[in-house]
Amino acid sequence: MKTKDMSVLIVVILIVSMMIIPLPTLLLDFLLIFNISISLLILLVAMNTKEALDFSIFPTALLITTLFRLALNVSTTRSILSKADGGEVIETFGSFVIGGNPVVGFVVFLILVVIQFIVITKGSERVAEVAARFTLDAMPGKQMSIDADMNAGLITEQEARERRRKIEQESDFYGAMDGASKFVKGDAIAGIVILIINVIGGFIIGMSIHGMGFAEAASTFTLLSVGDGLVSQVPALLISTATGITVTRAASDGSLGSDIMRQIFHYPKLLYVVAATILVLGIFTPIGLFLTLPVAGILAFSAYTMKKSMQKEELQQEQLEQSATEEDIRSPEKVINLLQLDPLELEIGYGLIPLADQNQGGDILDRIVMIRRQFAVELGLVIPTIRIRDNLQLPPNQYVLKFRGSKIASGEVYLDHFLAMNQGEDTSSIEGIRVIEPAFGLPAIWVNMEEKQKAELMGYMIVDPPSVIATHLTEVLKRYAYELLRREETKELIENLKGSHPNLVEELVPNLMSVGDIQKVLQNLLREQISIRDLATIFETLADYAVYTKDPRVLTEYVRQSLTRQITEQYAENGVIQVLTAGATLEKGISDAIQQTESGSFYLSMDPQTSRKITEELQNEINRVIRAGGQPIFLTSPSIRMYLKQFVDKIMPAVPVLAYNELEPDVEIQSIGVVNI
Repeated sequence: MKTKDMSVLIVVILIVSMMIIPLPTLLLDFLLIFNISISLLILLVAMNTKEALDFSIFPTALLITTLFRLALNVSTTRSILSKADGGEVIETFGSFVIGGNPVVGFVVFLILVVIQFIVITKGSERVAEVAARFTLDAMPGKQMSIDADMNAGLITEQEARERRRKIEQESDFYGAMDGASKFVKGDAIAGIVILIINVIGGFIIGMSIHGMGFAEAASTFTLLSVGDGLVSQVPALLISTATGITVTRAASDGSLGSDIMRQIFHYPKLLYVVAATILVLGIFTPIGLFLTLPVAGILAFSAYTMKKSMQKEELQQEQLEQSATEEDIRSPEKVINLLQLDPLELEIGYGLIPLADQNQGGDILDRIVMIRRQFAVELGLVIPTIRIRDNLQLPPNQYVLKFRGSKIASGEVYLDHFLAMNQGEDTSSIEGIRVIEPAFGLPAIWVNMEEKQKAELMGYMIVDPPSVIATHLTEVLKRYAYELLRREETKELIENLKGSHPNLVEELVPNLMSVGDIQKVLQNLLREQISIRDLATIFETLADYAVYTKDPRVLTEYVRQSLTRQITEQYAENGVIQVLTAGATLEKGISDAIQQTESGSFYLSMDPQTSRKITEELQNEINRVIRAGGQPIFLTSPSIRMYLKQFVDKIMPAVPVLAYNELEPDVEIQSIGVVNI
């Protein structure tokens, strides 16, 4: 253990030992002064913290100081009752502070206890309890606000993590303060009980053991007991005040003193009013000007000084802002910053602003957060934050999704309508705005509330505007997921995997493959909607085959073969998969056209007539399956899979092409068509 940790443990052990081992009066005097010093230090620290978390150890410090103070009470009680001597500090408090009068001292002691127990301690306890409840209740809302800010690009993920950690610490702190305030309350009660024990026990011990008379015993032990009570209650009062200050402090940019000066004395005109009121009080009442005139003069002079100081600060602030504006215009760095592009940006017309305004019930920010989580789970890809901006140049109900400044998707929604869809049914009986659903290209109708109820009864699927935008964004981002994975994002994925599989990463990168080569393989997988979440399996396969080939396309095929369980689960339903198979003539035509370059890579060299014929046959089969309401999936041999995918991409990129060895042996394959040429 470190020296600091050992010292804290030793201090706690010594505090407990003080309750058992008698201490000399000289050491007690030193410890009493030290107790007052520590209490004063804690009070000053509490006054100078900007927010409660700056003094996060306060609950523990409160417990230790309370224990120390009670241990001192036990030690001083032992010394008073056994020796009729409490030391110089207690005697000074008993004679000098209270004038040697036990009755006065007892009254002062009671006043201090009332102030501490009833006023400060009870108030601090209540504030700590309410703060703990409110902090805990506000945690979900704060978490959602952080996610919204991060999603809007206002903060980074690192800043978001720091804010979440701060929220958790605040909850723990106020919960601890709610319990720690009970220490102060118990200490005040213990102080009264100890005083009564000292006085009564002192009478008995003084007369029976020390041979004192009643008057002498009463005077001596009352004086010492009251002095002991005052010595312990002064630090207790300081700690109670520090507790109240800590739990009532709101987050600010300065200490308590600076906040008071800036906020209470920020209104010079009000000080003039107070000065005038005090002056009138001295003129028209028997108090007189002798007392009120100096106070009124000080207040008026303070108001005048503060007003001049505020005017000077405002002038300096205006000059600084003007200088900063001129510097921004002249600075070449500011112009360079304009060249930066946001990876993803959602622009909305002014009519859709309520969707992004949480105060108006908009939840599009929360939906985008869920989209990012969905991509992380389904594809293993962390997409960049989507910055949302309003664009007055767009039509009111239109939205545009941009990727690095270029438009990749757009749509139109109506806030006071719902999108009704019922594929293949007659929609002539439903009134509304007829459109094409943006995500899947299906015919749909924007209907009002009255028509919505009618459409629901007819079996239409009803979607609200935020869901339309979220679904559209999800499908578009899936289509462009491979473009979102750049070298920086690939490097982050590698570093994340390195934490759990360091040997695997060191073997592959950079000895066998560079970050750019790995990026190309991962992009090939994402281009065909294959999740890269199982990055360890992907890297294992690359490490096995990268020694034989560097072609990213060939390596991608090897990786797909190692992901058979994942691919089977993705496309099979209840252990059955319906596919369009490549016939013998199609496979032979493609295989004969595969050529190899001098560098060892492969490419497809086919005459235009054969290529056109293959495309037409594939198109016919795809259209046939779609018209029948099915999902077209092609199944072929591993050797031509990636080349057949090139033909399918020309027709419909979303149609998957699988190889036989990419499916689990126990899956049932049902052929719904064969493609030949």
